[in-house]
Amino acid sequence: MADKRLFLLDGHALVYRAHFAFISRPLINSKGFDTSAITGFVRTLWDLMQSQKPTHLAVAFDTHVPTFRHEMYEPYKANRDEQPEAIRAAFPYIFEILKAFKIPIVTLDGYEADDVIGTLAKQAEKEGYTTYMVTPDKDYAQLVSKNIYMYKPARMGNAVEVLGEKEILEKWQIKRVEQVIDILGLQGDSVDNIPGIPGIGKKTAIKLLDKFDSVEGLLANTDQLKGKQKEKVEAFAEQGLLSKKLATIDIEVPIQFDADVFILEPFDRERLAELFAELEFRTLRKTILGEEKPNKSSGQQTSLFPDEKPQNDIPVIANKNIENTPHTYHLVDTPEERKNLALLLAGVDSFCFDTETTSVDANQAELVGLAFAVKPAEAYYVPIPADQEVAKNIIADFKAVLENEKIEKVGQNLKYDIIVMKWYDVEIKGTFFDTMLAHYLIEPELRHNLNYMSETYLEYKPVSIESLIGKKGKKQGSMRDVEIEKAKEYAGEDVDLTLQLKSYFEPKIKEEALGSLLYDMEIPLVPVLADLEYAGVNIDSNFLANYSEELGTSIKTVEAEIYEQAGAQFNIASPKQVGEVLFDKLKIPYRWRKTKSGQYSTNEEKLTELAKEHSVVQKILDFRGLSKLKSTYVDALPKLVNPKTGRIHSSFNQALTATGRLSSNNPNLQNIPIRTEAGRKVRKAFIPRNSDHVLVAADYSQIELRLVAEISKDEAMLEAFQSGKDIHRATAARVFDVPYDKVDGDQRRAAKTINFAIIYGAGATNIGKQLDIKRAEASKLIEQYFRQYHGLRKYMDDSVKMARKQGYVTTLLGRRRYLRDINSKNAVVRGHAERNAMNTPIQGTAADMIKLAMIKVHHAFQAQRIQSKMILQVHDELVFDVLKSELEQVKEIVVQEMQTAMPNLQVPILVEAGVGEHWLEAH
Repeated sequence: MADKRLFLLDGHALVYRAHFAFISRPLINSKGFDTSAITGFVRTLWDLMQSQKPTHLAVAFDTHVPTFRHEMYEPYKANRDEQPEAIRAAFPYIFEILKAFKIPIVTLDGYEADDVIGTLAKQAEKEGYTTYMVTPDKDYAQLVSKNIYMYKPARMGNAVEVLGEKEILEKWQIKRVEQVIDILGLQGDSVDNIPGIPGIGKKTAIKLLDKFDSVEGLLANTDQLKGKQKEKVEAFAEQGLLSKKLATIDIEVPIQFDADVFILEPFDRERLAELFAELEFRTLRKTILGEEKPNKSSGQQTSLFPDEKPQNDIPVIANKNIENTPHTYHLVDTPEERKNLALLLAGVDSFCFDTETTSVDANQAELVGLAFAVKPAEAYYVPIPADQEVAKNIIADFKAVLENEKIEKVGQNLKYDIIVMKWYDVEIKGTFFDTMLAHYLIEPELRHNLNYMSETYLEYKPVSIESLIGKKGKKQGSMRDVEIEKAKEYAGEDVDLTLQLKSYFEPKIKEEALGSLLYDMEIPLVPVLADLEYAGVNIDSNFLANYSEELGTSIKTVEAEIYEQAGAQFNIASPKQVGEVLFDKLKIPYRWRKTKSGQYSTNEEKLTELAKEHSVVQKILDFRGLSKLKSTYVDALPKLVNPKTGRIHSSFNQALTATGRLSSNNPNLQNIPIRTEAGRKVRKAFIPRNSDHVLVAADYSQIELRLVAEISKDEAMLEAFQSGKDIHRATAARVFDVPYDKVDGDQRRAAKTINFAIIYGAGATNIGKQLDIKRAEASKLIEQYFRQYHGLRKYMDDSVKMARKQGYVTTLLGRRRYLRDINSKNAVVRGHAERNAMNTPIQGTAADMIKLAMIKVHHAFQAQRIQSKMILQVHDELVFDVLKSELEQVKEIVVQEMQTAMPNLQVPILVEAGVGEHWLEAH
């Protein structure tokens, strides 16, 4: 055969690549099945077959069996995320499609796809074949030779890339292709969890290899190194050698290349037609099979090809950018120009506004520039110097228009800009339109950053901040260092694109009936959160320092108790060593599957089950809990104190969770443990700003259960709340068929567990574990529960049915959560979506309620000129730093506004407010 070209495809890598190429706008067919991975993979395969006309082709896949690398190094690939459910569901279809194409699938237990491909490529080379390894995986570079190439498929507008020896040597800056392995061994690989040698990155690895040729050559000549580099290379020599072994693709796999097996044959048209019809691949069917049969149900499947207009769920290629798109961005850097710009802004009904600063922390940032836009393709940039007095004088030119309540302000994440401007004595006022929040309501589970939205909806790729100030890390620069001309273009582009996105999202908000959520809740919440973050909270650093010592002592005590009970000393922080001690040495029965690497799993869930019977296991859980508490909060909180204010300013994100709940970071206040005494004690560190203030903590009582009653209209639950009964005692009375006043503690505890577990879709197995009863007994309790609360059962069934019909569920106020997998054939995937269908309306409504409460409290404070500040929001709780002279007035306002945040509810809303010298006491 004259044409001896073999194409070997890395199946797993290409499937993952296809899935994540569509992650922003997944391809969902009319059945709710995510076809992104399948569509992308098939398109790549077909494009390759058409453009390269291969005669020999095969696809290699990984298997689920641990490989020799896992045996060599247990943590290998341990930090990888679980396989996305959509990918797991896609693989059976991909295998069937390959069978229909009559393309061989090659796998081998104990080896990865790259080992299989490497072995076949080297064998084929000896038989005179030129092999193309089709993959985006950089590790394959080590296999390239005179007749073996890397073939990187086209993606997102980039052409196909074929890499031979010359290209690999240039790209990796090495002398021999084999040195790819040495670079990977020295620098490690975070994706595969290959450790490498600490302190050596790619640049350093290249320099060292240039001098010493290989890892072994480096280790043999450490006397030529100096300082810390010498210390680390010698200390981690074995780790470096191990990393090189882990990075080496095995080309001696027990598999044999047979050219006849890999010859492409005519594909099975009938089987492909069946599969494409089932998946609703109208365009692919037409392209590959040369026919098109109408499919009435294929409402959402759309074109992937450039000659057809992109539709609903297809991400478009962003081929517009600042270089090829006409625009006019003005530099405004004289007093006269600033005056003219201020006059222009004062004469419009709406303008887009953005700040350029020195930091992502709004409470520590300094202004570098202001950007404005009033129409597309034109913007104005006002540079702000580092001299703060001069800066304030320049900013004063725009104070009037920024504080003009009659002018709408458009922005992307306006909360940040509002906080920054507060530090310059400017209060941004007027109506707002925030593109981040608009997109969050339209597509809650997607990304909401400006770059992503511009590429997706405007087909425009913005200038990246990294191109101006460098990549994230210690060496990253600041906007202060950027040339004014470049800063002008970057900042002008930001406001220009934001203004264009407003024009795109505004009608969508109206079309999808999301206007009330945006204009009455999310946008009014922006200035509330801005004030809350700006205010910050005082921290008792002395208390934390003392508590850190106390925790350190407790940790050592628990550590000693563990060693005594285990009869050996070991690394308690090592899951591997914990497993060996518990299950090999102490012979505690292990009743679960081992991990993929063949080790015992010692996660919290499993250890919690064992802790009831084995005190050493409980001690290990205590050790973990105390250690995490100390490092994550007690030691970390003082480091987060703002040097300008002496307070902590947590950042609250409105556009992150699918349910609508606020999240926080730096610090993440939502995760401070409150179930343990040690965890609760951290709240003692949160104190009033001075002796004239106290903290007030107000929280909703059993809000989610009350909303379950409201949404489901279950008569029994409504009656219990309306009559002021203890809901858990009332539930126990019904489920166990005993008088209300005869319910004992165990019955109430069981009822409480079921009440909360049921609304989150927990089944008999889960409830059985929580109550420490058999599954059959838990099943009987659930049956009795729903016999009493049939209204709740109907609500749950109706929620799932509605989600299957329309693809989403809503809160009482109309917030949507899309459930892509609600009709999945995969029971696990579908079950997850069904649980979300049941609990999202409840969680989401609770989230909406506290947001409305925050807005109402904020407005009441302003109307009554209250000086006290709202400083924290955590779950169903609001915390206030209250002037003692305003205490009673504040408590009355807070309780009233929280209770009436959502009027006209049948169920009574209960709010409890406490007062204290620290958060724990107030709560």
